Amino acid sequence: MWYALCRAAAGTGFTFLMTVLGAAAVFFVSGEPRPRSQKAMLGFAGGVMTAASVWSLLLPAIEQAEQSGTLPGWVPAAGGMVLGVVFLSALDACVPFLRRSEGEESRRQSALLMTAITLHNIPEGMAVGLAFALAGAGETAGAAALALGIGIQNFPEGAAISLPLRQAGASRLRAFLGGAASGAVEPLFGVAVVLAAGAVHPLMPWLLSFAAGAMVYVVVEELVPQAHGTSGTCGFVTGFLVMMVLDVSLG
Repeated sequence: MWYALCRAAAGTGFTFLMTVLGAAAVFFVSGEPRPRSQKAMLGFAGGVMTAASVWSLLLPAIEQAEQSGTLPGWVPAAGGMVLGVVFLSALDACVPFLRRSEGEESRRQSALLMTAITLHNIPEGMAVGLAFALAGAGETAGAAALALGIGIQNFPEGAAISLPLRQAGASRLRAFLGGAASGAVEPLFGVAVVLAAGAVHPLMPWLLSFAAGAMVYVVVEELVPQAHGTSGTCGFVTGFLVMMVLDVSLG
């Protein structure tokens, strides 16, 4: 058990480190972002989140549900996605006081963005933890490949949080810490799932699709409207393609 916990901690620690490195991109963006740059950043974040929702979350949820054979693959994917949308919608409705000024509206948007990507990172951390927990002695190559793939995917996700936080007015350090914090849940849940592997594994399709619904809500409700324009569209397409290529090529 302790050996499996150590392996899970190492694997998810790597994915967390990649999120931190992605969030550090905010230190290389000079000056205050211009309106076109702001739209491009928001569009990039939206593209990353949209692609991750499909390839990192919904498709694996459908595949895992079909492998279990208990329900049609689309049931947990659709049900979990609806629950994710409802959850973020309820969270949004619970903070109406953050709508009083333009600056506080930006903070509200940043909070929703960070919540969505953090929720997305929870099942990813659990997937890595389970992979290491279920791998036999000397058979961790598949789990290591999964950790490598998710870690590389986490790099643009860290930037997808820190850059919009910066354009919303946060300092570079606060924007970096916000992006890095979104990945801290991966080692926490990666280790915790090892302790409860049997109970959590059947719920993974629902957890994956729940995170997808939360991300889609933020993209449609917050990012796409404010990224409207040529620069925002280019940013969205760039983010989508980057995340799609990483997901497909790294599995």
